Amino acid sequence: MRPIRPLFAARRGRSVRRTTSSVLAVSAALALTATACGPGEDNADAKPTASATADGGSAGGSGGGDKIEIPDDIKDRLKEHGIDVDQWRNGEWKNWDKDKWLREAEDFVNPIIEDFWDSDRLRDTDKHPEKPVDNDISGDQGKTDPIPEPVDAQQVATPYHDNAPAAGKLFFETPEGSAQCSATVVKDPANPGKSNMVWTAGHCVHAGKEGGWYRNLVFVPSYNNEGKPADQKATKEELAPYGVWWSKQARTSDQWIAQGAQSGGAGAPYDFAVMEVTPEKGAAGKSLEETVGAAMPVEFNAPAVPKIASIKATGYPAAPPFDGELEFSCTDKPGRLSLSASQPTMYRIGCTMTAGSSGGGWVAKGQDGKPALVSNTSIGPVTAGWLAGPRFGKEAQGIYDEVSKKSTN
Repeated sequence: MRPIRPLFAARRGRSVRRTTSSVLAVSAALALTATACGPGEDNADAKPTASATADGGSAGGSGGGDKIEIPDDIKDRLKEHGIDVDQWRNGEWKNWDKDKWLREAEDFVNPIIEDFWDSDRLRDTDKHPEKPVDNDISGDQGKTDPIPEPVDAQQVATPYHDNAPAAGKLFFETPEGSAQCSATVVKDPANPGKSNMVWTAGHCVHAGKEGGWYRNLVFVPSYNNEGKPADQKATKEELAPYGVWWSKQARTSDQWIAQGAQSGGAGAPYDFAVMEVTPEKGAAGKSLEETVGAAMPVEFNAPAVPKIASIKATGYPAAPPFDGELEFSCTDKPGRLSLSASQPTMYRIGCTMTAGSSGGGWVAKGQDGKPALVSNTSIGPVTAGWLAGPRFGKEAQGIYDEVSKKSTN
């Protein structure tokens, strides 16, 4: 599930830089595997029409030029990798050579390519085959509770915006093709009521220790709002009723970048990411939060497992028997999963959601008794009987605060 990472059983997303707790990023099975989904064939022309800021986002609206304008410091770094930024719009973004796959924080660029994500591309995002994971975790150290009983995923009632307005779906490009994850609109302390911040899994923005930042990363709130089946034709407006929002800046943990892997659970306790997004075509000055009418608060000191009555996980599972077109959720009392005594213990719930649900939000009552985001889907077994997510702590709060401080509302 990683994008459960781009698919997965254990982590549902996907590098290293500095010693602080955050890194800029773009866009994921315990076999364990990640829970993201992807990829698909890429046959489209990439023609960016908007200029890019230092953080890689659009300078505003749909733009009118045919040349991407990237600040000199970014150009210099790209040139160090042998990338001609003037060729980006002509398909240079498809160049995934190891030396040209950017992984450093300062290298992140995600210029808007208007209408790149049309209705066909949104629906033709294929899934990676799930990676096998060993369900036997008897050798793990730390606190681990018995494997939970599977909980059948329930389809969210349509329209999704009425029942899960902060939830949505991520789309992005990987070396293997198009991929997908899930994500949640979250509050921005620096811009109350006007947040453009989105929470997802680290493996949904960055490939981890073996790769770099993903490209053409976008968030679609209330994707396929009316729940049209895959065999029914849908327009872009039906699939993206609240627009397509491009990643402007993104951060994930240094631990994910250094340790993250698509299977085995490596880096999973730190598998989270935060983004600031901007509308592809402009939204009359409205923020993402104003556009969808919702944003979740984030709890960085959530109650211990014994004190949580239930957690609700929401996402767009895409591996069989699901197809990524419909939104589902699971509610269960959490248990503990420890992958290493030296790393934080994760939350774990019974749930049959598969790859594609990676990055989806986990909501529970916070310390104040109100619903808050306490985790996101990271890993699960290929048998799809349970999911695990990181418990947010100081590392998660660090990247959240950095994105908020740099947000440009």
